[in-house]
Amino acid sequence: MFGFNFSLDLMKNKIEYLLFLIWGFLIRLVGLSLSRKLSFIPAALFFYIIPIRKKTTLDNLVMAFPEYSKKKIFRIAFASYRNFIITLSEILYLPKMDSSEIENAVKYSNVELIKKKYCENNGVILLSAHFGNWEYVAISASIQLGIPFHVIIKPQRNPYVTEWLNKARTKWLNKVVPLGVSIRNIYLELKGKNIVAMVADQRGPLDGIRVPFFGRMASVYAGPAMLALKTKAPLLYGIGVRQPDYSYLAEIYEINTENLPERNEEKVIEISQRHTAYLERFIRQHPEQWLWMHKRWKY
Repeated sequence: MFGFNFSLDLMKNKIEYLLFLIWGFLIRLVGLSLSRKLSFIPAALFFYIIPIRKKTTLDNLVMAFPEYSKKKIFRIAFASYRNFIITLSEILYLPKMDSSEIENAVKYSNVELIKKKYCENNGVILLSAHFGNWEYVAISASIQLGIPFHVIIKPQRNPYVTEWLNKARTKWLNKVVPLGVSIRNIYLELKGKNIVAMVADQRGPLDGIRVPFFGRMASVYAGPAMLALKTKAPLLYGIGVRQPDYSYLAEIYEINTENLPERNEEKVIEISQRHTAYLERFIRQHPEQWLWMHKRWKY
């Protein structure tokens, strides 16, 4: 029975990967500009006809914005689906892009802050979120600075898709570090004076620390705060906001790690609360650009 299930999973992964490749081929065939304009079509398919995680998206939005009307919630939800389709199209287009295209895709108001902190030789923790196009943010910044980022990635359920994504992520300077490895390996990257980049908006474990997020306590991963305290590496946050012309405007912000409580556990909670509050501010300004499809307040 185990072998039979394994064969079914393998076949399912291969079929999904084939569809993934076909979609990517079509995106590169018609061009990124037209793909973005037509993004409302697949967005409507997955929102209205074959609803994938629609209930979770709507429930999250109602919890985050209880003051919004049902009509406004639906409008933001559909816009979030379209945002995801645009992001996916942009990622699928990466194999056809050259370094100057991806470099110019994101405009930073202060990208030099990363280099300044990098030159202090403590390593750098660069956080981002599933907001806009987080992949572009990491790739473009590293090219602009001429410094490789060690990107912490969570493998996809489909290993073929993971391999494709990692190849796209490392097409230029960046390297990938699977999330499943020991946190000690990430610690060693920071002690090696490297820039470690990771998304920091996913739901943490059931027994993890909790901080306020849209007025509700939410579980978060303590890793970024713990690493910042242990290595003295500066904790930066970079979020790229998609503009009407589909370019991205990003600002690098340093999370304040001063004036912390005395106990180490309380320090971790306070730092985590600070970077979560920074993310919340951006989501409130542009709720349609965040990925609402995961159960952020599951427990």
